[in-house]
Amino acid sequence: MNAPIDRGLTARAAYTPFGGYARLGWKNLVKGPANGDFRTAAWAAALWLGSIGAVSGLWLDGYRLPPIWAVLFLGAVATIAERQSVAVTERTTMSVSFLPLVFSALAFGPLGGFAVGALSNVWDLRESRLKWMVYTPIRGLTAAFAGFAAWTLVPNPHGLGQYLLANLAASVAHVLAGVVFVGITAAVRGVRLADVGFAAITSQHLLLSVPLYVPILALFVFGYDTYSLWLVLVFFVPTLAAQRLLHLYQEERILSRDLAAANTRLRNASLSFATALVATLDARDQYTAGHSAAVAIYARDIAERMGLPEEQQALVHLCGLVHDIGKIGLPAGLLEKPGPLTLDERRQMEKHSEIGWRILRNVDDYSEIAEVVRFHHERIDGMGYPDRLHGNQIPLLARIIGVADAYDAMTSDRPYRAALPSRIARLRLAQAVETQFDTAVVAAFEAILAAADEDYRSGEGSAFLEERSELEHAELPVSAALDVLA
Repeated sequence: MNAPIDRGLTARAAYTPFGGYARLGWKNLVKGPANGDFRTAAWAAALWLGSIGAVSGLWLDGYRLPPIWAVLFLGAVATIAERQSVAVTERTTMSVSFLPLVFSALAFGPLGGFAVGALSNVWDLRESRLKWMVYTPIRGLTAAFAGFAAWTLVPNPHGLGQYLLANLAASVAHVLAGVVFVGITAAVRGVRLADVGFAAITSQHLLLSVPLYVPILALFVFGYDTYSLWLVLVFFVPTLAAQRLLHLYQEERILSRDLAAANTRLRNASLSFATALVATLDARDQYTAGHSAAVAIYARDIAERMGLPEEQQALVHLCGLVHDIGKIGLPAGLLEKPGPLTLDERRQMEKHSEIGWRILRNVDDYSEIAEVVRFHHERIDGMGYPDRLHGNQIPLLARIIGVADAYDAMTSDRPYRAALPSRIARLRLAQAVETQFDTAVVAAFEAILAAADEDYRSGEGSAFLEERSELEHAELPVSAALDVLA
């Protein structure tokens, strides 16, 4: 959806005299060619002269203004309503400003309608005096046409049926008058109506405004004729409040949608960054990328089996991808050594979790991941490394990574030994519960493996192949890698 654009000739979003605002192509109608200002000024002068003539003619014909306080109240309601319009389609928004404008035309006649319509725009001088000069008389004249149509076609309405007919005449006249004035304004500005979607916007307003507001207006006019003006004006307050609530609700939905989109972009960026880091490590150790992909998938599935929220499932997946990133900081030759490690080499290898923690803690939004990476080799009995944490001191996600890491390490070929069968690896996990591994985590993983096929148990299923393919094609610029490892 395109962002909202400038308001016609009155403010920052495109005003349409028949209630609400228009989007998309109306921006061209607002600005038009640079040399259109002189023609627009002439058009504004013509509108003001026409307004003066219309008001004078209506006065001479016997029409009079309603009480000034009623004009002020209805004008204020229309102005406030316009500033909190509610989007109903991609191109248009609507507001209850239609109600006070057309009601004033119905209840007070064309002269009263003109006064309320013009006053509703008099207070809007936020952007351009020229725009204000054009649309102030337009709003007055559209309401005057509505009143003139209703009072001419149904001069003395009686009964709900005639009230509906009068309201229909006023509503249609209001919309059509607005279409004519906006169309002329577009022509003056040198804008083609087809380019701004004028026909579509007009039809949308006709289909939305008239069926929705005519019955409400009929009840308002009936209440005015049967009871009093005060009664009707009181009903405008909850109407305006209802639109305000809907406006706030829609803003909240937009904010929620934007926040969800931002979170999605952030998750995608985090995943891309993680895969790029692993791709950098894979340049040194061909085993690591496939191992990290498997650990990430196993860890995510364990978290899902344990009923963790989707956010935690996604997080542990990221942790699995980067859990061994600290190995990139190990001495040359250590990862590539074909045989078993010596005691000193093993101690050096054990530093990879601390190295990974130091790398990731300096990355924005990776602090929680860094903690999991640091602790994924801790043991339940407190004999792990690097901090000898025990039991629940170890973060749950780190305990999950520990189980997934150990299983994939046992079921993968290494330079110094062949892969163990899945059943042997699972047996060793079970034997190490409450010493090395968390019982609940092992139980969840065993339930997954028991129901899985052999491809999944060996880390060769389609999900694993797809994850590895993404890692193989991930790229991290050299400068970015150096920044992360610094």
